[in-house]
Amino acid sequence: MRILHTSDWHIGRTFHGNSTLEALAEVLAALTAQVEAERVDVVIVAGDVFDSATPSAAAYTLLGDALVALHATGARVIVTSGNHDSAARLGFQARLLRDGIHVLTDPLGVGRPVTIADGHGPVHFYGIPYLEPAIVRQHWPEGDAEGRPLRTQAQTMTHAMNLVRAGMKEHEGRSVAIAHCFAAGVEPTEGLEREVRQGGLDVVPLSVFDGPDYVALGHIHGRQQLSERVRYAGAPLHYSFGEQHKPRGSWLVDLDADGLTAVEWRELPVPRQLVTLTGTFEEILSAQNVEAHANHWVCAVYTDAVPQSEPMRRLREVYPHCAMVQHQPAVAAVDRDRSYAQRLRSAVTDADRIEAFLEHVRAGQGPSEVERELIHEVLDDRVRAEALV
Repeated sequence: MRILHTSDWHIGRTFHGNSTLEALAEVLAALTAQVEAERVDVVIVAGDVFDSATPSAAAYTLLGDALVALHATGARVIVTSGNHDSAARLGFQARLLRDGIHVLTDPLGVGRPVTIADGHGPVHFYGIPYLEPAIVRQHWPEGDAEGRPLRTQAQTMTHAMNLVRAGMKEHEGRSVAIAHCFAAGVEPTEGLEREVRQGGLDVVPLSVFDGPDYVALGHIHGRQQLSERVRYAGAPLHYSFGEQHKPRGSWLVDLDADGLTAVEWRELPVPRQLVTLTGTFEEILSAQNVEAHANHWVCAVYTDAVPQSEPMRRLREVYPHCAMVQHQPAVAAVDRDRSYAQRLRSAVTDADRIEAFLEHVRAGQGPSEVERELIHEVLDDRVRAEALV
């Protein structure tokens, strides 16, 4: 049996205020073409189908179009819900879907597989939706092996995988588990979920996934291989500049009569490349950079000592897809021993006060010689004007 493992479509997510629906539709069309060309039997989408619990109508349309296109290749499709999805909204039409498309969102169905046969017999697919402990512990009041309430992802996923292993004993044959969580062994990366980066880690030990022939994970936006049979496929699009160097694609998984035989990576196209340009504002606007990156998504990090005036407007004149601009001075000669208020109190003249202000708003960069002369000239003119009153 040939399986394509993908995840984290995040339909409806924006990229710095820009819609990604058109780009994602292009990538999913390429993925569908791969499914047909590679004669894939089963496509797995391991959670975070949508980016929001309340998807837009356009997001539903894109999902429907993608599922219909995948089904038309002859492949079966198995979809589970992730932490960004509303399990209820994603699963509400599960009974209405045509034969061959399975949407698994019910925690109580974890131990009941979707069974698909090939020439070697049945393969049992166990879909585990995202398990928020505070929500799902009501379904499993018995708690963990020691009778403790399920309070962490590690506990809930352990319980879910115990149900999967119990199901495997009842259903002979090969097996595949699908889950959405943060597993131990993932390399630190800016491609992590936003919530993982911001809220700490609730890590699931890798041993929890012992048993199935293959474990298809979602939740991490960069591909990861935790073991030969436990992997993350990552997201099909780059959703942040921190992911720009991560390849986009999916895992092509082959099972024979005895289980897992091969796993290969299949690249997906990147509709618009991402690039981070770092240097002085003049260097970023150089003809060489513009020629190379005018059609890319651009994050501009300029290192000038002084902030530029209207940097985004000026950048977008040559980089229409500039999405982000940051000012990071290469050298900030800030007097950290004294606050701005302290510098003002020690100022003797108006010129001293103006210099302290410029240092404060320009990351330690005081007035240049030309500016200093201009300041004194203006102040002298003011003194002369006051003398005439």
